[in-house]
Amino acid sequence: MAVAGLFAAALLPVLDTPPAWSQQPSAISAPQPPQPTPIEVHARPIDRFFRAQPEQQRFGRLRFRGGLVLTSPAREFGGYSAIAVAPDGRRLIAVSDEGTWLSGDIVYEDTRPSGITGAAFGPLLGPRGRRLDRKRDLDAESMAVLDGTLDQGTLLIGFERNHRIGIFPIGPRGIAAPTGFLRLPQEARRMRSNAGLEAVAVIRGGPNRGAIIAFAERLLDGQENHTGWIWLQGNPQRLSLRNVGDFDITDAASLPDGSLLVLERYFRLSEGVKMRLRLIRASDLRPGALLDGEVLIEADGRYEIDNMEGLAVHQGARSEIVVTIVSDNNFNAFLQRTLLLQFELTTAAGKE
Repeated sequence: MAVAGLFAAALLPVLDTPPAWSQQPSAISAPQPPQPTPIEVHARPIDRFFRAQPEQQRFGRLRFRGGLVLTSPAREFGGYSAIAVAPDGRRLIAVSDEGTWLSGDIVYEDTRPSGITGAAFGPLLGPRGRRLDRKRDLDAESMAVLDGTLDQGTLLIGFERNHRIGIFPIGPRGIAAPTGFLRLPQEARRMRSNAGLEAVAVIRGGPNRGAIIAFAERLLDGQENHTGWIWLQGNPQRLSLRNVGDFDITDAASLPDGSLLVLERYFRLSEGVKMRLRLIRASDLRPGALLDGEVLIEADGRYEIDNMEGLAVHQGARSEIVVTIVSDNNFNAFLQRTLLLQFELTTAAGKE
């Protein structure tokens, strides 16, 4: 059965303005999206991750492959909070917290990303193809491939403010209108407007293959740990992630073996911005669990980071695991940057 079919019981019919708490499957096909608009994207390579030691490429189990500083003259460019990368690492699609999507092809020099070509963007649509025009409906913060590919498949896209996880077909013209919405647990009502569904992932292997996992950016339980849910057979069941150092959750992505990467961000005016990546074993992902995981990297202002919000995983030509992380510049090109960073996840630790 296709992964999407596992969740039919968890969905309700598409409504013109879908309430996040009672959403169901639609029998209608998604209207065709408008033709995408070409966009010019400039890329400046990043060849070192740790500024003080440009020769250092290994950071624990991560090896820095390279990165890009992305800019564009188009005013629609920026705000990218989630990213998906094709299995061969060549194609990407990202969604913005202003309700648009960006697609393009990653160009490489050997294994190092060197540019973006063929870029285009379009609007994220509401039910029955209507254009979204309210900020509370536009704020896309998370994304995962549910089934198929970035050329012909289905995406899950999570939104905050009007909290919901939509099921969006994707094809040659980009992302079409949603055909349904995942049923959210009642507990998700407690999510604050601007701290909602920042992380959505589909488990790719292991005992939970096909399950969906989502985390709120910041929804703390009675023990001050982060709240998330795992959908097994369409039913959301609660789990938690240990709150270490008061970071917020910004994304998650599954590895092929079913383990989970979780991306976290910390920001204080007095300390600046930090990024952390944790690895959680597949066997630990179960309802009711308090997850912790292995810290793969924690980086601060000494490193080439910004407001890192989007996370994707693919396998390289040698079957190596490649991790892609993108930053949300909040449409503030004066103070922030849109970065695309890539790392290889190795099995053995290297020099810190």
